[in-house]
Amino acid sequence: MTARQPLFVGGSWVEPDGGHYEVTDPASEETVGWAPEASRDQVLAACAAAREAFGPWSRTAPEERAAILGRAAGIIAARLKEYASLAGAETGATLGTARAMQVGVAAARFRRYARVEPAEWPIPPQINEAGPMGKAGVMGALAVRQPVGVVTCVTSYNNPWANPAGKVAPALAMGNTVVVKPAPQDPLSVYRMAEALEEAGVPPGVVNVVSGSRTEVGEAAVASPDVDMVSFTGSTAVGQRIAEVCGRDMKRQLMELGGKGAAVVFDDADLRSAVAGIGTTFSFYSGQICTAPTRVLAQRGIHDRLVEQLAAYADRLKVGDPREPDTVVGPVISAVHRDRVESYVELGRKEGAVVVTGGERPDLSAGFYVAPTLLADCTNDMRAVREEIFGPVVAVVPFDDEEEGIALANDTDYGLIDYVWSGDVARAFRVARRLRAGGVGVNTVGRNMEAPFGGFKRSGVGRDVGSYALHAYSEVQAIVWPG
Repeated sequence: MTARQPLFVGGSWVEPDGGHYEVTDPASEETVGWAPEASRDQVLAACAAAREAFGPWSRTAPEERAAILGRAAGIIAARLKEYASLAGAETGATLGTARAMQVGVAAARFRRYARVEPAEWPIPPQINEAGPMGKAGVMGALAVRQPVGVVTCVTSYNNPWANPAGKVAPALAMGNTVVVKPAPQDPLSVYRMAEALEEAGVPPGVVNVVSGSRTEVGEAAVASPDVDMVSFTGSTAVGQRIAEVCGRDMKRQLMELGGKGAAVVFDDADLRSAVAGIGTTFSFYSGQICTAPTRVLAQRGIHDRLVEQLAAYADRLKVGDPREPDTVVGPVISAVHRDRVESYVELGRKEGAVVVTGGERPDLSAGFYVAPTLLADCTNDMRAVREEIFGPVVAVVPFDDEEEGIALANDTDYGLIDYVWSGDVARAFRVARRLRAGGVGVNTVGRNMEAPFGGFKRSGVGRDVGSYALHAYSEVQAIVWPG
């Protein structure tokens, strides 16, 4: 790990104009390293370098681009232990999460876009008869996909490996160049990714990384005239600001924003499965994940048993040092965020919710910990139920019948991922089709990594993952000629 990390601009490691800022381990509150504070000019230089590199890179054969991504995947996989140690220190993720779900998933994503089926690279040619053209007969048309150009990738703090890899790998595969603006809390891992890509043979300027703790860094990376597209993962509020800036120049946008996933649990559900799935909110990234089933809608026939079993599940989870192998719940990202999560628990109390378990700060000597917390006797109009908390907090709302459950699930500003648990598979799929969400899990919280991913309403714009990411980072071009 570099004590004072330089920027990565135009294929060179560059000292930052703004000096460095401290990156803190949220579990120990110790210094992990020092991240570079880019100036506005350095951000614009990174965007200009990406623009210059775009032409040659976009004309590189897809097979050559794929080979580079494959080598990068191999480098990342070979350094799994080293990279996971840094990711865990930056984020507070448990050992298993850092290895499998952060670095491991990143390697898999680079490998996936190194093995794209030939038919996925461009749209297969479509020849259409478009009507007569004078006496020449019909028109022919060919639809192909072209890279968008320079893509600014603004990444989230909860996963500094899988999230940027999910943007960078398909963007590069389609012939784009990228400027990555990591989250300020944990940017060091993203620079390790840049090193792996450099070693794999990515030409200068194709990948650039600029970090900073000030909003000006992200603003410059989004507003640069050299940028054609912005891919963002983060809060809805920041996404709205990015959309405003992109709107000035009609830049392409791909946004994965906030979530307040509804878990609709019917009285014929397998409660053991439902509790295990909903319980991931308490443990996975300590609830700092937009896809978490944080808003549980429980049919009255099983409401009390579900609350009881969720509370017992939460109480069994070990909260503590994420480096200990038996730890399940690590810290949240910062003291500021811990205070925010705790404020929502207190707000829930004031609104009339009952804190069944949790709600207190764990008695640990250091770190930014929040105990797994379950709120019951909730109504759907409570702020603690409606607003994204982004922590290990689950709120339970009762409902009577199918229609009410669907209405409550859809009564939200968000629509990323919802869930349905029912022993009646026909009903589960019927309800899923009526939920206003980009994805619905039926009797599972698992994800298919080829399925399209994105949100309705304030949860985002566009779809990515699998082949859909290749579409997201490309434009359709029509070539027409006389028949």
